[in-house]
Amino acid sequence: MTRPDPFKYFHSSPEIIRLAVMLYVRFPLSLRNVEDLLHERGIDISHETVRFWWQRFGPRFAAEIRKRRADRLRSWPQWRWHLDEMFVKINGERHYLWRAVDHEGEVLESFVTKTRDKKAALKFLKKTMKRHGRPHILVMDKLRSYGAALREVGAAERQETGRWLNNRAENSHLPFRRRERAMLRFRRTRSLQMFAAVHASVFNHFNLERSFYSRANFKKNRAAALAEWRQLGAA
Repeated sequence: MTRPDPFKYFHSSPEIIRLAVMLYVRFPLSLRNVEDLLHERGIDISHETVRFWWQRFGPRFAAEIRKRRADRLRSWPQWRWHLDEMFVKINGERHYLWRAVDHEGEVLESFVTKTRDKKAALKFLKKTMKRHGRPHILVMDKLRSYGAALREVGAAERQETGRWLNNRAENSHLPFRRRERAMLRFRRTRSLQMFAAVHASVFNHFNLERSFYSRANFKKNRAAALAEWRQLGAA
């Protein structure tokens, strides 16, 4: 069955929409920065159009990327996950962005809560395990909410804590922090949850870890990632 065309009734081409969404989500640019970059390429749109495009198509593109990666991840046992939470302010009020990262640094799940108690940790763990399966080892800090939630799901023996063991998760926060500063923070929980999920998927898609490859292999992987991105949303 042919899927409906998500770009139907839009005057701009799908290539321009994908480019605008990629520039805004992937790089620490403001909406007006993206507008200026597209203007230099002869594309005259407003920053509000860029906002509408990423809110309309960003979650759709991210869902396609997550589905493909989740299918691959569930096809073999997971080795190690790194779990951590970061502080994010919404209208001056502190919230917590829970994040799960695998042993290769790819963000598996992002989840926003107002608290970081057992209930929030349990909901985050169940959501992540339902989509990606269960890992052999769960690395986290010494927050007691993690231990209580792991006992609830029957995975307490898989917990590991240590002073530097969770650096993988700490380093994965940096790209999101750069985007947060460019966006001048967030104003609603819903917008934070949506952008965190979209940003994680796009970051995973283009995170090629170039330091582990030769230049020739890096260029091939980059071209493959870009080609796959250009097919997102295709009918």
